[in-house]
Amino acid sequence: MSTYRVAEAADVLGVSDDTLRRWIDAGRLPASTGPDQRIAVRGEDLARFAKELADAGPDAVTHTARATSVSARNRLRGIVTAVRKDAVMAQVDMVCGPYRMVSLMSSEAADELGLEPGVLVIASVKSTNVVVELP
Repeated sequence: MSTYRVAEAADVLGVSDDTLRRWIDAGRLPASTGPDQRIAVRGEDLARFAKELADAGPDAVTHTARATSVSARNRLRGIVTAVRKDAVMAQVDMVCGPYRMVSLMSSEAADELGLEPGVLVIASVKSTNVVVELP
């Protein structure tokens, strides 16, 4: 299971560390303290929360300057929120900052990358194609 430190989770969501800590303190995002006394967020919880934010639109995130200043021809850091596979193809849903992204790839590629909800990815966007890479 993937876990993320506050800074990593904030980067995925395109918000500041302080904003993420406020959301954790308010109970909006579950987190726990690890053996090293650092706050950690489970990948599955972060993926669920990222999807909720994306579904609510860009106004749901108070600090979107970083995410919205990115060119469409860029590598967008995000988190996998869902993977649907059949025998040949896979649909990978991601949230990159305030944006929901979907990539279609072979099921074999999704398996090789180990894609599942909560996995940190980079969506490389060029034209209408989205290529998913691991960081």
